[in-house]
Amino acid sequence: MTSPFRAATTVQTVERTELEGSYSAVIGSTWTIGSKVHGGTMLAVCAAAAKAQLGEGADDAASDAAVQPLAVSVTYLNAPDPGEVALTAIVRKRGKRVSHVDVEMTQGERVAVRAVVTLGRPDVETPRHEVASSLASMPAEPPADAHVIGGDHPMASVVHVSQGCDMRIDPSSAHFLSGRHGELEVRMWVRPYAGDSADPDTAVYFALMTGDISAPVTMNRGMFGWAPTVQLTTYLRKLPAPGWLRVAASSTLIGDTWFEEDHLVLDSTGAVVVQSRQLAMVPR
Repeated sequence: MTSPFRAATTVQTVERTELEGSYSAVIGSTWTIGSKVHGGTMLAVCAAAAKAQLGEGADDAASDAAVQPLAVSVTYLNAPDPGEVALTAIVRKRGKRVSHVDVEMTQGERVAVRAVVTLGRPDVETPRHEVASSLASMPAEPPADAHVIGGDHPMASVVHVSQGCDMRIDPSSAHFLSGRHGELEVRMWVRPYAGDSADPDTAVYFALMTGDISAPVTMNRGMFGWAPTVQLTTYLRKLPAPGWLRVAASSTLIGDTWFEEDHLVLDSTGAVVVQSRQLAMVPR
């Protein structure tokens, strides 16, 4: 498929009024980590449902098209299997500059995700002030020594999302690949397939998804296994330019049970497009 992420984030209307709507989506097995649906993908699907619901009753369709999910705050309650999910979206505020939509994702009788989505128009101008990040010196495109996550790479058998996009990891940051310990930062490059990049909304949802794309940074300290995300908040700062996205995942504190992980995502022009922070559990 040339648009696998568009397929995953396409929501079908089941029933809808101006304030509340029911939707369905099908998240294929590509968008999984191990056997369960990837958390960043669920966040993106919730954002798509919120945008669809906000479009109901909009007075100006042209200006509504410019509105995107600026912030998506998700609480994970259960890990769904790949397949069909149901979504309920409720408009809490429809404002001129900022709107709010609550979204709940279910599978069967189990609630998987509850999300609060803030929508508005992203920044388009040059930032008034910006602090340079470590990603600024990272090449805009992956160099020859970057590891391709796919084929017989050891991560590919678990990170199935690599089947739906181009993914490269910086081996100088992924110390766990060589059995070493290192700093709490993993850097990588991710690029959507051509069809996903060509659709403006899908490109936004894909960028939001990359706010949860990295392997847990705990692996750089020899802590392997499932590190379940409990809460994740992702910000869209600017519409992504076509091409590779540069991603850095980092942490400052690994506790006995909990750790935080931040993602910073730059597009091919070097603009900050996504920032995220999650609270996750240390692998057992």
